Amino acid sequence: MTAPNELRLLPWSGPEGKPCYLSTDDGEGYMSRLADNIEAVQLGTAAKLLEQASNKLDDQGTASEDMRRLAMDLTGALRDVLRVATSRGDLLAVSDPHCL
Repeated sequence: MTAPNELRLLPWSGPEGKPCYLSTDDGEGYMSRLADNIEAVQLGTAAKLLEQASNKLDDQGTASEDMRRLAMDLTGALRDVLRVATSRGDLLAVSDPHCL
């Protein structure tokens, strides 16, 4: 079993927005692969939104409603990317405490 400081922060929230963690010795198990795939989708979505934001900011004719929707989407994507970065940083710290 994985030690408490080796829990993986999953890329989704539980009830009431609380973090979810995975405890496993199998980094290739179903839940680990699912988390990896969801993280990849989240990072891809963030990259697309960043490109979209750059284009809309360059366009003087972008409606304020479009900018508000984009800001909301970017906020969600940033939240997801921060969770991925936190999770990966935690995993790095556990695998090599001298790395950080």
